[in-house]
Amino acid sequence: MQYHLNGFKPGNYQIPDAAREPDPLPPIVDLPTEVDVLIVGCGPAGLALARQLSEFADIKTCIVEQKSGPLLFGQADGISCRTIEIMEAFNCSEMLVKETYQLHQNAFWEPDSEQPEHIKRTHKVRDARLGLSEFTHGVVNQARLHDLLLEGMENSVTHLVPHYNRQLLELTVDPDLTQDLNAYPVTAMFERNDASQSSRVETIRARYVVGCDGARSAVRKNLSIVLEGDSANKAWGVMDVLLVTDFPDIRVKSFIQSRDNGAVMLIPREGGYLVRLYVELDLLGKDQRASQLDLTVDDLIAKAQLIMNPYKVDVKEVAWWSIYEVGQRVADRFDDTPAENPAGLIPRAFVAGDACHTHSPKGGWGLNTSLPDTFNLGWKLASVLQGKCDPKLLQTYSSERRKVAKQLIDADKQMSALVATRPTAKNDAAQAKTGTADIEKFIARQNGFIAGTSIQYDASFICTGVENQNLATGFKIGQRFHSAEAIRVSDGRPQHLGHLNKADGRWRIFIFGDAQSPVDNSSDSYNLVQFLAHSAGSPVKKYTPEGADIDSVIDVYAVFQQQDLAIENMPDFLWPAKGKYGLRDYEKVFHAAEGNDIFEQRGIDRSGGCMVVVRPDQHVANILPLNACDQLSDFFGGFMILAGQQSTIGT
Repeated sequence: MQYHLNGFKPGNYQIPDAAREPDPLPPIVDLPTEVDVLIVGCGPAGLALARQLSEFADIKTCIVEQKSGPLLFGQADGISCRTIEIMEAFNCSEMLVKETYQLHQNAFWEPDSEQPEHIKRTHKVRDARLGLSEFTHGVVNQARLHDLLLEGMENSVTHLVPHYNRQLLELTVDPDLTQDLNAYPVTAMFERNDASQSSRVETIRARYVVGCDGARSAVRKNLSIVLEGDSANKAWGVMDVLLVTDFPDIRVKSFIQSRDNGAVMLIPREGGYLVRLYVELDLLGKDQRASQLDLTVDDLIAKAQLIMNPYKVDVKEVAWWSIYEVGQRVADRFDDTPAENPAGLIPRAFVAGDACHTHSPKGGWGLNTSLPDTFNLGWKLASVLQGKCDPKLLQTYSSERRKVAKQLIDADKQMSALVATRPTAKNDAAQAKTGTADIEKFIARQNGFIAGTSIQYDASFICTGVENQNLATGFKIGQRFHSAEAIRVSDGRPQHLGHLNKADGRWRIFIFGDAQSPVDNSSDSYNLVQFLAHSAGSPVKKYTPEGADIDSVIDVYAVFQQQDLAIENMPDFLWPAKGKYGLRDYEKVFHAAEGNDIFEQRGIDRSGGCMVVVRPDQHVANILPLNACDQLSDFFGGFMILAGQQSTIGT
């Protein structure tokens, strides 16, 4: 797709440039007085959480934003492979894939040895992240991702929409009420800032609150959570521009280092014409802020022109620009419980996204770490609120995501040091230059982390089974379920199995059959299905409420090696009758594709097979032998609540 030819215009890229106009500001509606979950902030973390919770009709969610309406342009642009996988869980990856600029190459530029005042391309390489996912790392306006999440919220069963023009004045959590799940320990006061109701104060009570309100988070400050780490010591400028240039790699992600004037990181943007430039500026003095540099967009353009000499950089339009500081910090806690939570308290307030980790934007990690924060938290909140899981589940958010944030900070420090050429090094002999080869090595070494595909959660009661990792070496326990294709038995359609893991709060069990036919009643595959369908110890039977569809809590799929299978010969459990009419579900049984064998691709033991348990956030929770029925029951018994004892909190 191409757009922005005659000037940048935000909005829905499915509408031609000539007709595209921003949507009118949404109407102001009174806040509710009581909710289950209060979300503060409409960034990627807040909207991803709201999108996930919007699927549950029995959970009352409210999302509040200080701005007057949705984001139109600017801010983040990189969309990692893992983020697109998550958007697929929300059924909207296709639009992102269609609209994004896909990153397939990286180019590296350094001073020309013969004319050092000029830059010269050293080489191009294939992007290191290719092949880590069925999706390709891309670039698109963050507002488009927001649009897709907002659209999904509004079209959900709850028709959830944000409340704009609200500034958080005060947030309190009553410590005497936090361990009573039926209580509303959170009280938040907001100032309403629309023209007709200026300075009106609204109060809302909540069972849980999640602060997704950015680096200067009011929620974090009200919870007395501290950001720890290094303050900014380097300033960079960033601008999205339409330009005319003879620079040959204008449509290739490029790392450009000059001899004396600093560095530029060039990111082609969606639509074929727009380009983002990250421009290295000066070191900041102690306690100095980037805003105090008094720089204009013309200064950024002039600096970029110096760095990219001898190439012409004629900027025709600036769609957005900003100056930011490079500082890496992470919150000491991600919830309202004491550090390490020795008493095992139930957390009732959380921070996510930039509210708990800050860093430079050059690695594309902001949005791509923030959105998975709440993708981790959302299903846990829903499971506890619906009475399906023990509230100790909520304690795992901080431990799992804070580890990722600390890894992010370490990686960002390295990336920031490598990309900068440190032009002031002549004043400090200890600050030696690095070359583009170092950047290339770093990207290759960190490609899985940058893509988000190698993020791995530590062992816990929802992440276990490492002793069986050899049964499926390509499904790393703690990492996201690495999708691969199989053939649906009922109609012969190829299907990416990872795309079955939707953001609907359900657990998945993938049965990968052994060498014996699944219709042979002596096979482990057959006996496992019989256990799941009929045994009193079956987690499917134990945790599915009476009258609910058999897959409403734990969704089971089977993938067999044998290719001569027929759906009518499968046990009823694998093509169950569902819904009010008892219609059969024909989309749960698969076989390996000839020439594209998932057993081979993911290192699955052919002789004995295995089962892979996948969490509602798509991360692998457990791997077990097919005959480990008791262990499977024990795993779910560690945190789930029996169907007869389940009740939605507060009902």
